Amino acid sequence: MQTILKRRNSYNCNILSIVLAGGVGSRLFPLTADRAKPAVPIGGRYRLIDIVLSNFVNSGLYKIKVITQYKSDSLNKHISRGWHFPYIIGQYVEAVPAQQRVDKSWFKGSADAIYQSLNVFADENP
Repeated sequence: MQTILKRRNSYNCNILSIVLAGGVGSRLFPLTADRAKPAVPIGGRYRLIDIVLSNFVNSGLYKIKVITQYKSDSLNKHISRGWHFPYIIGQYVEAVPAQQRVDKSWFKGSADAIYQSLNVFADENP
């Protein structure tokens, strides 16, 4: 069993995981009045995003990019303060802010968010 777990983790070390965390969270208002939906507190000290990130880490996935958009400052702070990995060995959780656009609109859905962030993912050679 130990050999299987080691093998599984060695396969996962090169997998780039992407979390889409840019929703407005209008159904959670007023909790989302000043923060992104994934930054809504649960259980006192945790945030909604912690459930997702914990699932990735417990599955052996340690290269995680979180695409943010709406009121992302609170989410970015939480990720930078609470999710530290030794980057030197290729493990990280990184918040990726929405890319600059000429017009007023943000991402036009999940596929557009990934498309606009392709340059960030290409740096990883996934």
